Amino acid sequence: LLSPGVDPLRAVKALGRKRGLTEDLGRIASVSLGQGQEPVAEKALDRMAEEGGWVVLQNIELVPRWLPALERKLDALAESAHPDLRVLLTAMPSTAVPVPILQRSVKVTNEPPSGLKANMLRAYYTLDPATWEASSRQAELKSIVFALCFFHSVVCERRKFGPIGWNRGYPFNEGDLTVCIKVASNYLEANAKIPWDDLQYIFGEIMYGGHITDNWDRRLCMAYLSTYIKNELNEGLELFPGFATPPPMSHKEYTEYVVEQLEQETPAAYGLHPNSEINFMTKQADELFRAVAELQPRGGGAAGGMTMQDKVKRMLDDILDKLPEQFNMIEIEERIDERTPYTSVFLQEVDRMSQLIYEMRRSLVELDKGLKGDLSMTEAMEGLMDSIYDDKVPERWDVLAWPSMRPLGSWLADFLMRYRQIADWTGDLATPKSTWISGLFNPQAFLTAVMQVTARKNEWPLDNLEIVVEVSKKMHADEIDQPTRDGAYIHGLFAEGARWDINGNTLDDAHMKELYPPLPVVLVKSAMQSSAKESKDIYKCPVYKTQARGPTCVFTAGLRTKAPPAKWVLAGLALVMDVVE
Repeated sequence: LLSPGVDPLRAVKALGRKRGLTEDLGRIASVSLGQGQEPVAEKALDRMAEEGGWVVLQNIELVPRWLPALERKLDALAESAHPDLRVLLTAMPSTAVPVPILQRSVKVTNEPPSGLKANMLRAYYTLDPATWEASSRQAELKSIVFALCFFHSVVCERRKFGPIGWNRGYPFNEGDLTVCIKVASNYLEANAKIPWDDLQYIFGEIMYGGHITDNWDRRLCMAYLSTYIKNELNEGLELFPGFATPPPMSHKEYTEYVVEQLEQETPAAYGLHPNSEINFMTKQADELFRAVAELQPRGGGAAGGMTMQDKVKRMLDDILDKLPEQFNMIEIEERIDERTPYTSVFLQEVDRMSQLIYEMRRSLVELDKGLKGDLSMTEAMEGLMDSIYDDKVPERWDVLAWPSMRPLGSWLADFLMRYRQIADWTGDLATPKSTWISGLFNPQAFLTAVMQVTARKNEWPLDNLEIVVEVSKKMHADEIDQPTRDGAYIHGLFAEGARWDINGNTLDDAHMKELYPPLPVVLVKSAMQSSAKESKDIYKCPVYKTQARGPTCVFTAGLRTKAPPAKWVLAGLALVMDVVE
């Protein structure tokens, strides 16, 4: 059973060598399953069943339609195969693997180590000292190997911090580290001067970067490498406060150095703020209590208590009482004199809000009739009832709504606030002095409207424009006296990984236990891309809709910084629109 960061093939081959079985001798056959590889796997099974040997079929969950045939094949081989035949299967946890295969197998898993020290020690234990003994430049290679082992440990262990660590989870494994060390050795032998830039590119864009699918994660990977893999490495580089690269020493001394020096692991080792550990532990506690809540019985109430149906009925009535009426689109459009880009954005918001309200009322009324016995309970009605009882946003509402991580109670309060912003706009049809951009279904459309207005005003091509931001000194939208003539004011953004220093007008380290400090009102404008400054005092900060980050990125905000931008890259700094604490 596979887990991220583990490659069992190397261990299988090493065990085979001890028993006199190698691929060169034809006694081990390895097949990585995928499209069109099923016949190759069957031939390998037939050959080893006749001659005796090991067959390794990797990632069998990728070919679910072939697995019943594999099950029958194994049944047949169990009776007539060579006594030395061994079949080793690897798969991620999946429901696609037939139960009979699992029942007849010896299940083994190898979880990756937890913690930087354990990861570094594992990396060194898997290294062969001959790796650098054959090199003519042992001192330089040993320094690079140490930095690579630390880098590998950091990128693997950073996953535990969730989205602030990596936007997506990546299966970095020991094979990546091994290949990078070989590449470094070859480059050192071929070049008198160490080509640091080439090594950074190969490690970050090809080896480890081959796993990475998100551009912001790729930037993070390269930031780590530019911090660790550089000329100062040979002179003793501090990888994080209190832990520096040692002078060249033996393999055993390196492991002893790691055990002695890498004592206390803190978020600073990853370049993260200590608040990120609070988030990590809070998330673990939330998952635990959520799992406990889902295990609670849902039967009838005992000793006069309320049943599940009674609780849902009470909550359903409360939601219906607060649910506003749909907007009259025809009446609103008749009142519009000039259809500007901003008007089009808010009309789209009105339409989407009306669709959501319609579906909410329809599904709630339908469930109410089902609870009363007027209608038969359908699967959709039971799903809605379960969601309301579990305080989750029903799936059919979620499809029509905005990305959100809120529980149902908080989501409904947020829904009413979003409704009020749209209702205020329908009153006078004027763009707000400051728009609560977090309260829009489609914030990208609002930013596009900003660029469209600028493009029409200056007769610029829209494709050549980009969004630029200026953070004001006003913390609340009420402090804005009148709309700006150039661009638009927006509010509702929160920083994760840092804070905005309103006095210094720059990014600064977050205060302890202040996980999501709000950003002041922001002026968004549009400028020609060619005139946008590529400056060392600007951090290109991604703006996401939710704390889950990932595919919810809206735009990039250039924020002023006195510290090097790489500091905020390693800190995972991003702006978030909708925060659930």
